[in-house]
Amino acid sequence: MVVNTVTQAKAHLSELLERVARGEEVILSRAGKPVAVLAPYRPANRLRQPGRLRGRIRMAPDFDVLPAEWADAFGVGHP
Repeated sequence: MVVNTVTQAKAHLSELLERVARGEEVILSRAGKPVAVLAPYRPANRLRQPGRLRGRIRMAPDFDVLPAEWADAFGVGHP
């Protein structure tokens, strides 16, 4: 991580962008206080597509049946 003043950043912007492209984060400061971060661009995650796995996932026929030993452990009796 590199800390630069805004004035230095203006003078060395190409060099700073090279560092960021290599994965480094650069913190810009004004009057000794951090004000901004230059970080590598990361594209947004792809949007979820409902139904992409339709037909590929199967539920067991007894999916909703609570086993007797579990029912006893939870105190709900047998189904």
